[in-house]
Amino acid sequence: MPLLPQRPTAIVTVAAAVAGLTSFSLSTAGSAQAASTTVTISEVFGGGGNSGAPLRSDFVELYNTSSAPVDLTGWSVQYWSASGTSAQTTPLSGQVAPGHHFLVKEADGANASAPALENPDVTGTIAMSGTAGRVAVVDPNGATVDLVGWGGASVAEGSPAPATTNSTSVFRKSECTDTDDNAVDFTVGTPTPTSSAAGATACTPQAPHEPSTVTIQQIQGSSHLSPLRDERVSKVSGVVTAINATGFWMQAPSDDDDATSDAVFVYTKTAPTAVVGDAVSVDATVSEFRPGGASGNDNLTTTQLTSPVVTVTASGQALPAPAVLGKDRIAPQQNVESGDPKNVESAAATFDPTKNAIDFDESLEGMRVALDDARAVGPTNPKYRETPVVPGQNVDALTTPRGGVLYSGYDHPNAMRVILDDQAKPANPLPVSTVGDVYTGRTTGIMDYSFAMPHVHVTDVAGHRSAGLKRETTKAQGLFEMAVATFNVENLAPSDPQTKYDRLAGQITGNLHSPDVLALEEIQDNNGAQNDGTVDSSTTVKKLVDTIKAAGGPTYQARWVDPENGKDGGQPGGNIRQVFLYRTDRGTSFVDKGTPGATTATGVTGRGLFTDLTVSPGRIDPTNTAFTDSRKPLVGEFKFRGTKVYVIANHFNSKGGDDPLFGRWQQPVRSSETQRHAQATVVRGFIDKLLAADPNARIVTLGDLNDFEFSRTTDILAGNGKTAMTDLPRTLPASERYSYVYEGNSQILDHILLSPKLAQPWLGLGKPPFNYDIVHTNSEFPDQDSDHDPQIVRMTVTPF
Repeated sequence: MPLLPQRPTAIVTVAAAVAGLTSFSLSTAGSAQAASTTVTISEVFGGGGNSGAPLRSDFVELYNTSSAPVDLTGWSVQYWSASGTSAQTTPLSGQVAPGHHFLVKEADGANASAPALENPDVTGTIAMSGTAGRVAVVDPNGATVDLVGWGGASVAEGSPAPATTNSTSVFRKSECTDTDDNAVDFTVGTPTPTSSAAGATACTPQAPHEPSTVTIQQIQGSSHLSPLRDERVSKVSGVVTAINATGFWMQAPSDDDDATSDAVFVYTKTAPTAVVGDAVSVDATVSEFRPGGASGNDNLTTTQLTSPVVTVTASGQALPAPAVLGKDRIAPQQNVESGDPKNVESAAATFDPTKNAIDFDESLEGMRVALDDARAVGPTNPKYRETPVVPGQNVDALTTPRGGVLYSGYDHPNAMRVILDDQAKPANPLPVSTVGDVYTGRTTGIMDYSFAMPHVHVTDVAGHRSAGLKRETTKAQGLFEMAVATFNVENLAPSDPQTKYDRLAGQITGNLHSPDVLALEEIQDNNGAQNDGTVDSSTTVKKLVDTIKAAGGPTYQARWVDPENGKDGGQPGGNIRQVFLYRTDRGTSFVDKGTPGATTATGVTGRGLFTDLTVSPGRIDPTNTAFTDSRKPLVGEFKFRGTKVYVIANHFNSKGGDDPLFGRWQQPVRSSETQRHAQATVVRGFIDKLLAADPNARIVTLGDLNDFEFSRTTDILAGNGKTAMTDLPRTLPASERYSYVYEGNSQILDHILLSPKLAQPWLGLGKPPFNYDIVHTNSEFPDQDSDHDPQIVRMTVTPF
């Protein structure tokens, strides 16, 4: 995710006031003019037919404010993208009577089931943006009669009107009022297309609007959305505390109300001229900016002042003292949001920073904050220069032995975490950290929100101390132990640099001591993400096998089944799949059966010692809808020193599409787990068939399940009763259950499960006949070879 989301561009127009109306400057068709006295643009909707849209078509609605009919012959509606310079045009015809609307239908979207527009007066073909753009109505002489820019459009009358979504339009508050300031005249809401067939519509002129003089605290309010959003405000005062490439943060003296933030971001579009320490007075429009635009629908907004006029009133002012997190202000550490499911931005939501971390972070939005001895609980992302941390004191969370914080349940979100980034100090980047490292002393910055997590844009950091974390190495397997491992190698392709292959080979041969069987996830085809129909991955596999051998490892053999093109999800064109590597020098062999194929389902045949797979390597029920656009489980029949062992390699549906922990929808809905539950059910059914045929079957099911050890997915796969599989992460102490670190939460996504014959002590006596280890080689380190840690089990496998 980008460190600095790019807002739609905007301009501040400067012109003289004429008769109380602000004129506007246009670089497009038509000449500048005063407010329209004939036809106005009354509504624009660009989300037609998109996901979540209430209507199938985009539209532009006009209104005749005059007392006479207007002949529209030769007129046109013109549309530009938010920053575009070329217009698309729809010719108009017919006439619009006084006090009547005129509906111009534009392009339909993909959602043909959405309701159609009724009785449009003219039909065009323009596909407009659902979030931002500008529309003009132009007369036969080429003069612009009226124009609206919205969502940060680069051209507007006055300031742009608010941004829209797929479900909202921008519409004039009063059709018969045009002050030539789009931000004043327009608002956003449910589309209400009206054509001339509706007859005359009475209109009450809107009272003249004067910008209000308010404080930052009044702008922020005690809620997630500003009570003054979309309003033009004046003389907002504060001291500039930090700057970035598109604006600055300003903060006012505290009002002693912890629920209202004392600071706000001023969006100037380009580098601001104000500097840190300037006292400023700002006239601007209050806006709510949602990071990620239409694709970031789950994100909270941040309150901003847009289209500003900034006056510096003094320089060299002292900055407000920062609020020290974990000391002056302590977040509700295990509660993001309490209560029933809700949209936390809705008016009905209760705002309580003392109970809800998502409200706590909002109450500090834009303010100077600090952390003393902040501890890194996730590695620095080297691409975006972001590090998840917790304060150095008052941290109520289960800490891992290596310095992280554990995500140990849906009710333990570790809500005190924040992301440090260097957006506000690009010339002096933040030191790179591994889990457990400490930013010593006091780290100061600006509280913000981006991509579903609270961020602190660091302005000052005192120091950095390494915790000295080292990559783990497991024990080597014994002579009579069979070592089976799983490793997600993160989109491995031949185009990856040789260094990735070398480092992965080093982990396999050194940190894992060359397992007897290794189940790999995310092996891409021979040309990686190039989407040309290639599905063969022999080049990828051979390159890794050769690199392992060159690193001093064994000569691995490999088995896999190539998928159908574009049917297994993952990076488009990559066709990721699971692959078995196995070594024959320690007594492991593979039993090849049948004719493997992408859509060929393997089955179970025989009973007792004569139980076999019908296809090996084979795929488990690959045409089942549970595996639509997801990896199909790969099963292989192995022998270790003559004893049969079945290994099932899984890579379940990802968590993509789930609500984020710090998103506006609370409690978060985990929509992706429905498919994982179905996948676990299918694999569990296959395990049941094996155990029904041979209750002593030695089965290892493993891989990236994309779900937690406490999840329903794992419960389904493990089963219960005498045939229950043992989920090995659950056998570890709670603080050690993690193979992946996401936004500072250490968590389990990868699993190894054993059938009763492999997991239970012989004759019910002594220790279990296995030794299990999650080998932390990647997830805690900024220089990762994969985002997953491998794990391994060493089992005593005997024929009795």
